[in-house]
Amino acid sequence: MGILLTILYLLVISVVIQFSIAVMLIIFGKGKQSRQDKHSLDFNELFFDYTSLPRLQTVTARDGQNIHYRHYSARSNTVLILLHGSGWHSQYFFSLARFISTEGLAEVYTPDLRGHGATPERRGDVDYIDQLEDDLADLILHIRKIHPNAKIVIGGHSSGGGLAIRFAGSRYAQQADGYLLLSPFLKYNAPTTRANSGGWANPYTGRIIGLSMLNMMGIHRFDFLAAISFNMPKEARDGTETLLYSHRLNTAYAPRDYKRDLSTITQPVLVVAGTADEAFIAEQFEPVISAYTLAEISLLPDVTHMGVVVGTDVQLVVKNWLIGINQSV
Repeated sequence: MGILLTILYLLVISVVIQFSIAVMLIIFGKGKQSRQDKHSLDFNELFFDYTSLPRLQTVTARDGQNIHYRHYSARSNTVLILLHGSGWHSQYFFSLARFISTEGLAEVYTPDLRGHGATPERRGDVDYIDQLEDDLADLILHIRKIHPNAKIVIGGHSSGGGLAIRFAGSRYAQQADGYLLLSPFLKYNAPTTRANSGGWANPYTGRIIGLSMLNMMGIHRFDFLAAISFNMPKEARDGTETLLYSHRLNTAYAPRDYKRDLSTITQPVLVVAGTADEAFIAEQFEPVISAYTLAEISLLPDVTHMGVVVGTDVQLVVKNWLIGINQSV
């Protein structure tokens, strides 16, 4: 009996110590706010005419809140859902989505992920860590009602690519027939990632560690706290940007474990990255991703992180891959 009490006492002391360390990290590990920095992403390529951008539509998610999305219609039995990266929203997919739909390669849906867009319920936050996956599954259910026999391809850029990989490792994995990953985020310390994503991200490292420790104890009470901010140039801001994320949104937007999540993928995968990417090291995508799943990797010379979405070079690569998807049984 005495031994059991001693063990119990030591366990309690251990938990108290870990909890205290976590709390100290949360309090004092806030980090820096976003600041303008020349060592960030180039947003100049996003400055083009959006006057013919499709209007936002809505579908009701399981919690009663609206999911906002744009639809680029096409005469195709393939649907491509494009998930935007951190900081902004689906608008910047305009040129790529229009090309894909105009070419008849796929019906394209571009959601404004929860916590983002012009009028989010709570900018930079979600209700719980898995909510973006649930929202995507709800959007797919809506799309299935409109296109019941269509193939569903999940695409994503940067953090949106990370979310696509997270979705592939979730209970919803079999809802996708393929994955299009445009410079996908894998993990802050993955071989593909430059320090602080090339100056774009300002993680509150201590706080993230502390909150992750509490999460491992089953404590999520403080997941609303800010965990990362982003460095968007002032000239690129229009009031619809989202430059501060809570811990739960930041966690929701990335793979749980990119190695495990990638290993679950059996569907066709196309990865496209530019060799001039400021946030990621393009040459590392092939050895890293191919170690866990079969993927087609395409590197575009002198293309930047944003250029891999809005540039014309990516269009032919995606076109050829989608033609293959459309022709497969």
